[in-house]
Amino acid sequence: MNTLFVAMQDQDTRRWTPVARLTREDGQYRFLYTQGSKRVPEFETFGRMSKLGAEYVSDALFPLFANRVLVKVRPEYPRYLRWLGMAQGHSDAMEELGRTGGLRATDGLELIPCPEPTEDGRYEIRFFARGMRHLPAEYQASFDVLEVGQRLYLMHDLQKDFDAMALMMRTGDPVRIVGYLPRYYSGDVVRLLRRVDPREIEVFVDGINPDAPMQYRLRCRLTTPWPEGFAACEAPEFRPIVESAERAVFRVGAHSPDARAA
Repeated sequence: MNTLFVAMQDQDTRRWTPVARLTREDGQYRFLYTQGSKRVPEFETFGRMSKLGAEYVSDALFPLFANRVLVKVRPEYPRYLRWLGMAQGHSDAMEELGRTGGLRATDGLELIPCPEPTEDGRYEIRFFARGMRHLPAEYQASFDVLEVGQRLYLMHDLQKDFDAMALMMRTGDPVRIVGYLPRYYSGDVVRLLRRVDPREIEVFVDGINPDAPMQYRLRCRLTTPWPEGFAACEAPEFRPIVESAERAVFRVGAHSPDARAA
């Protein structure tokens, strides 16, 4: 996983807007702001990464993101990796952030992975079911009878407040609602539903964590063929503010004036 978008949530509408992009390339991390930042009222840049039209480069993960990675010496770290479906000893911070979203109670930021075609040319994402805590008690109780590998099915929740593209997930027979696809994937998946046979878009239970906080309780996997010419994260708000040829580049490091950026 080499690309994550930074999304910011509007507290009134609950809508997530991508405002920045973090990439890893040739052992370096690069950060820049996207067009979505212009759509957020009174948007404030992050720390010393204060120039909207600049790109910031670092050999180490920027503090803004490194502080969202669980420290490996914590006693709960092995259990945490199990919740995420990551192997013991795995140390890829970008993948960890992509699975957890880097969520914190102290801010309204989330890290969004941008899907890339798999080696066999498929669109595949892993994610945690959303909205579970808002489901009726009898639906929450049904999580206990779910099984890893079980097929789930998508339903378009056309009349959901603030999100006309919301995709709900359900079991087969008997039907039980188990949560929502994360909002930042629903745009891609709605477009995929128009490009491929809907029966080829498959969702499975990837992991069940009864001992985890609600946000890590149900891990899912969606897979479908990647149509020719399809591009993920192509909405205007994902695009950089300034094209690369015009972009000022600032190196972030121990001896750089921007060393404490973020």
